[in-house]
Amino acid sequence: MEIDPRRLRILHEVSRRGGVMKAAQALHLTPSAVSQQLAQLEREVGLALFDRSQRRVTLTPAGRVLAAYAERIEEQLAEARHELNRFAERLSGPVTIAAYPTVIRHLLVPALRELAARHPRITPVIHELFGPGAVQELRLGGVDLVVTERDMSQPAASLPSMSRHRLYDDEYRIVAPPSWDEVPATVADLVDLPWVAGVPDQACGQALERLAQLHGFVPRRVHLIAEFPPVLGLVSAGHGVAIVPSLALLDVPAGEVVVTGIRGVGSRRIEALTRVSRTTSGEPDPMQAVVIEVLREAADAVDRRVRELSRAPLGPSM
Repeated sequence: MEIDPRRLRILHEVSRRGGVMKAAQALHLTPSAVSQQLAQLEREVGLALFDRSQRRVTLTPAGRVLAAYAERIEEQLAEARHELNRFAERLSGPVTIAAYPTVIRHLLVPALRELAARHPRITPVIHELFGPGAVQELRLGGVDLVVTERDMSQPAASLPSMSRHRLYDDEYRIVAPPSWDEVPATVADLVDLPWVAGVPDQACGQALERLAQLHGFVPRRVHLIAEFPPVLGLVSAGHGVAIVPSLALLDVPAGEVVVTGIRGVGSRRIEALTRVSRTTSGEPDPMQAVVIEVLREAADAVDRRVRELSRAPLGPSM
């Protein structure tokens, strides 16, 4: 019995992603190509690996056994690649990073310039992906590193088989429209104002809920927006106040919004997630390690910019 290990990888993807279509997307193949390879694998082993009698194709007992071995082989190959990288004079190959827009703009772009200068043979691949979907892709091996956020008042969620790497603590600021005659100066001034609110499962949405509970008011969430550019656009147009992180304000033109003097709203933590290393040495993956290194350096540079801006007069100038 001769088994092509390349077909085992396809079986592994179908098993862990739950179907041919999703496996094809992950492998950058057509569904028919995946089906053909699986049919050939069944001919190689002389057993039915899939039950096709139902509407949804499932693995047979033999298929589940072979898929488990395929997973172990994938893990061993990944470990071998990671270990061999330590003997190479230069790190090389792709590293796939999932992140959300503000991090891509302010951390990843400068970090990748430095990465290219130090390790020109590393090929970064950026996916705009965040939230549970990004964590799931990391767990499945679709990405190598995820840059994520969490409100620092919230306990860190348990993520078995993953490691957290702190990058930056990003202070929240409250912004108001420049056209308003009176800029809110205290939390009490916010009680009856309309809000351009973040969505509840994201850090800024959680920060508003925490602020309201702490000060005993119910915010008027007139607008519910996930991304910071439309949040700032609505605030600029006079539609309400908003909580945004300092990172989102770095490129805001002067006079577009007013940054209030209200402080103590809290912070969000920006961190990188990686899978726990399964290498024999126990050391982190070297390519992921150098990406985290340049991300931290970019975060330090951003922190210096934010501190300089925070010392400037508050108001439309930020």
